[in-house]
Amino acid sequence: MSTWTLDTAHSYANFSAKHMMITTVRGSLAVVSGTIEFDPANPAAASVEATLDATSVNTGMGDRDGHLKSPDFLDVANHPTITFKSTKVEPTGDNTARITGDLTIRGTSKPVVMEAEFLGAGKDPFSGADKAGFTASTAINREDWGLTWNVGLEAGGWLVGKELKISLDVEAVKVAVATPA
Repeated sequence: MSTWTLDTAHSYANFSAKHMMITTVRGSLAVVSGTIEFDPANPAAASVEATLDATSVNTGMGDRDGHLKSPDFLDVANHPTITFKSTKVEPTGDNTARITGDLTIRGTSKPVVMEAEFLGAGKDPFSGADKAGFTASTAINREDWGLTWNVGLEAGGWLVGKELKISLDVEAVKVAVATPA
């Protein structure tokens, strides 16, 4: 089993939700840190932990970002991070797995299942470090995490969709094993 740390300069957390039931608003959060324990020969023994910076929410519109950071949504003053910690990894194919874990948003932890894929590994031509790529995605009902703010629409329905789609694209760096002196 090898330990890999997330390369925050090459890792991305993205989300999307329906707006007015007719369009999709997309945004991102900075990946602060994370660790993957992974052996391609034994993927069921893998584990994942990741921390996202809720204060970094970015949809490309400052007013909306400010609202998402407010107590109506993420309440970043009291909950500046979002975390995920795996509890089970089930291989589903040669390079795919279903990762079950606890997602914590606004201090509320709930289990989620992420569909993940190992994209491959190789040596970084600049640093010489071993790197690996992974993707993962899930969809949640944001209200399960206390993100309940909304406005009813005159024609029916809601301003903000309840389903929040989440996707991660990460590059991880293999941690060198210290050799005894």
